[in-house]
Amino acid sequence: MDDAATLIDRMGRAARAAASQLSHASAERKHAALIGAADALWSTRDVVLLANAEDMVAAEAKGLSPAMLDRLALDDGRIRGVCDGLRAIAEQPDPVGQVLAEWTRPNGLTIRRVRTPLGVIGVIYESRPNVTADAGALCLKSGNAVILRGGSESLHSSRAIHAAMAEGLRQAGLPEAAIQLVPTRDRAAVQAMLTAVDHIDVIVPRGGKGLVGLVQREARVPVFAHLEGICHIYVGATADPAMALEIVLNAKTRRTGICGSMECLLIDWRFHTQHGPVLVEALRDAGVEVRADGELAKVDGTVPARADDFGREFLDMICAAKLVDGVDEAIDHIRAHGSNHTDAIVSEDAQAVAHFFERLDSAILMHNASTQFADGGEFGMGAEIGIATGKMHARGPVGAEQLCSFKYLVSGNGAVRT
Repeated sequence: MDDAATLIDRMGRAARAAASQLSHASAERKHAALIGAADALWSTRDVVLLANAEDMVAAEAKGLSPAMLDRLALDDGRIRGVCDGLRAIAEQPDPVGQVLAEWTRPNGLTIRRVRTPLGVIGVIYESRPNVTADAGALCLKSGNAVILRGGSESLHSSRAIHAAMAEGLRQAGLPEAAIQLVPTRDRAAVQAMLTAVDHIDVIVPRGGKGLVGLVQREARVPVFAHLEGICHIYVGATADPAMALEIVLNAKTRRTGICGSMECLLIDWRFHTQHGPVLVEALRDAGVEVRADGELAKVDGTVPARADDFGREFLDMICAAKLVDGVDEAIDHIRAHGSNHTDAIVSEDAQAVAHFFERLDSAILMHNASTQFADGGEFGMGAEIGIATGKMHARGPVGAEQLCSFKYLVSGNGAVRT
């Protein structure tokens, strides 16, 4: 086995060669590769499930939390969802070569701005083996080669899924190096990817705060950052109580280990005065540990909140809760404690909703909807490579279009500049 630096250098060279072919690969060939990968994944699902069972046994022995185990686990339904995502990405319009703008100058030059692939993308992720398919598919669709470095706990699952992706590439006559999986748990491979400036054009980290912080600190390659999913829901004074109850329960309990899970509930004092602690009681009765501040801490079964419970990504059946005096106090709290990922308002007051949308700058803002919809698949992208919380280039769900840059094509008729 090569040392990590040699391994990533070899993979990077192969990826760069593959990217040069993908940049002009036909939409039909990429479509065929994705459909072939979906068919191969479904036909080998028993192999994938056996590999996942091996990963799950090891993860349980390591003492991973229930939320982390949920991220890792696969079953027929989840594999079907991955296959559906591959097919959905295949059916999307090919972004490469799309004309974003076109204009003609007085000097006779016609200028077009068109989408073009970024080149080679490195994806470093933890736990969730479905990222192997999602990231591979989105990079392929956008004409990029990708080097995938999955979490050590999901290595067997990721290998099995990657085999299906490679089969799709083979069937379509595309280079297998278009989608490569780092075959080792050696953490040195991550460091080698972060400094592979000659081979990798952008790094996308998907994982916890520790991983993303490491990538941001040490990467010499540009990064699409997804730091944390500290998602808030503000239940306004005019919120419909039945709607608020359904949204809050879904946002916290549907899947606690995903980045769109609600981590903090903000309740308007006027809603609380009129309806009482119904939301906190419902969360408590659903098995959520509610770390409550102030008046809400008087509700039976809650735990008094500490200062560091606000601005914390629990990724578990835990959330913080607090009463606020109006939409502006909710906004101030989210600005102080949020992560610019996803924040929601439940309200029937159009002015308050407009104010919330105008004054906050999270990548995703929602009205009367669960934060669990913060997902590229739910946005119609088929899947996502991550939720970018920065402000440069890509922001929010990163799909195939967001994995493209652009170039200018300029046409003249003997034009010369005086």
